[in-house]
Amino acid sequence: MSPVPNLDMQQTVNGTSNGIQGVKHNTHRHDLSENPLHRVWRGNKDGTVTLAGVPTFENKYDEREWIKNLQGHMAAAFRYWGKLGFGEGAAGHITVRDPVLPGHYWMNPFGVHFSCITICQKSKLVLVGPDGFVTTHGAQLPINTAGYVIHSAIHEARPDVVAAAHCHSLYGKTWSVFGRPIDILQQDGCLFHDNLSVYANYGGVVLAAEEGHNIATALGPKNKACILQNHGLLTLGNTIDECIYLFGLLDKQCHLQLMVESAAANGIPKCIISPEDAEYTAKTNGYWETMYINVCYLGP
Repeated sequence: MSPVPNLDMQQTVNGTSNGIQGVKHNTHRHDLSENPLHRVWRGNKDGTVTLAGVPTFENKYDEREWIKNLQGHMAAAFRYWGKLGFGEGAAGHITVRDPVLPGHYWMNPFGVHFSCITICQKSKLVLVGPDGFVTTHGAQLPINTAGYVIHSAIHEARPDVVAAAHCHSLYGKTWSVFGRPIDILQQDGCLFHDNLSVYANYGGVVLAAEEGHNIATALGPKNKACILQNHGLLTLGNTIDECIYLFGLLDKQCHLQLMVESAAANGIPKCIISPEDAEYTAKTNGYWETMYINVCYLGP
């Protein structure tokens, strides 16, 4: 990557850059105390036109079925990965906490292509117990050892996390070679402002518990995304929907970064979004319920 200068938004708005006249910042900010989901859509005046959010359930067993089936988006998440070509052999895994059994989580089986996990085959989802072994409550299929090592450490360290996703997507693993975070270059990428870690200690296939704990430590107490150097991407979420949306978005932002670095090699400076604007945007678009709505529009 060429060591070209970077311009943040504050630099460009205070003057000109390469003959381009800057404009002043709009310092107006809407009331952030409002529910972030309610800030991004508008219905009619009497309130009868509304946007449905994350469904609620009368009991945990209904919630479990929603998580597992296509409507609950766990199977849809795998199908989405299959559609995007994220499969790389047997690598890649998503886990979701079971709402009924503490310490248990649902996971895709080893050796089953992402696109094959559909609503008609929801029995292929495996329920893993606290000891790391397949239980009798789900599909009787083996799981990926590396997936268990990474995800179990994360679920243990982050009780706030419901879902975790990791695979070797093309642009994510390409950008991971540099061992550095992405720049906040564009509105969608603001979701990773103060929300992205880098684990720069590749040690081969993750089969040791210590490595899983090291990755969990790199994520810290709040970040929901991590770039694993020479490996790939990892995202977390309050729901499977938030988790899978962040993963797809991070891979796209890695693609964007690679293209920007290529274009900037001739000396044109990058214009990086200011931390203030990135934070404001993240507080609106990065709300977990907003990302659930985004997943609803990913398509079949």
